[in-house]
Amino acid sequence: MKTIGVLTSGGDAPGMNAAVRAVVRTAIANGMTVKGIRRGYNGLMEDDVIELGARDVSDIIQLGGTMLYSARSSRFKTEEGLAEAMATCKKHGIEGIVVIGGDGSFRGARDLSLRGIPCVGIPATIDNDISSTEYTIGFDTAMNTVIDMVDRLRDTCDSHARCSVVEVMGRRAGHIALRTGLSVGAVAILVPERDTSVDEVIEKIERTRALGKKHFIVMVAEGVGGVDEMAKKIEATTGIETRGTILGHVQRGGAPTVRDRVIASQMGFEAVNLLKEGIGNRVVAYKLGKIVNYDIYEALNMHKPFDEYMYLVADTTSI
Repeated sequence: MKTIGVLTSGGDAPGMNAAVRAVVRTAIANGMTVKGIRRGYNGLMEDDVIELGARDVSDIIQLGGTMLYSARSSRFKTEEGLAEAMATCKKHGIEGIVVIGGDGSFRGARDLSLRGIPCVGIPATIDNDISSTEYTIGFDTAMNTVIDMVDRLRDTCDSHARCSVVEVMGRRAGHIALRTGLSVGAVAILVPERDTSVDEVIEKIERTRALGKKHFIVMVAEGVGGVDEMAKKIEATTGIETRGTILGHVQRGGAPTVRDRVIASQMGFEAVNLLKEGIGNRVVAYKLGKIVNYDIYEALNMHKPFDEYMYLVADTTSI
């Protein structure tokens, strides 16, 4: 291939810029031209394309967000939208595309691959909910943001002997809630993968209070929700002053951690090397400490199990 494109799609994640940088510089090192496609698949349909040189991606490895901007697009799922995207590829001589995003973005990459534009997906989402990979770009940074925020909340919970019910991101998966809940010593962790009632949470709070605990953190994944109602019931039942806190999109921002910068760089390097060989319809993944790749159909049909062992550790040690 002589010319490849790179885009970021779906929700932004810290480390996307590191992946873009690695794609651009690896491609240039291999004598290729790189076209940056802004605003995800919207930019591909609307011809929002720029050429990227080595200096265009200088000093972005440390930045959160994405220099190429991101968006979600329902129009890209239509035949008309795909035809517009293919026309843009033809106009700019784009022979392959690196798609940085989540499962929805990979479905778009699959559709382009089927139409003759080989694509390689790089998993980037703070939720870590892509089944084909053990780790997604942005996950570590988001978790570090959460524990920083919750550590601050705990200071005031401790001072006033309060309970704080904290909602973190994770609409379909509780990976952030589970790991950060363990990391901050939450008394209870509620995730979409397990049914946990408010009454069970209250029972756990009462048991730990009987052992002398005076302040409490309850960690709740976004897919469970209802933190304000939960807080009201906990306070009404236990008499402990309880507040609900939704951390929201602060979890998406901030400078990426070392882990996110390194893995994003490795994945970007791998994606370009696949395209260099004319190989598309693949998803780059992290497995057992190594960068691997899968057929995109296989990747989209994989299942990521919930970490029952980690949940047991968190539940056992939260007394």
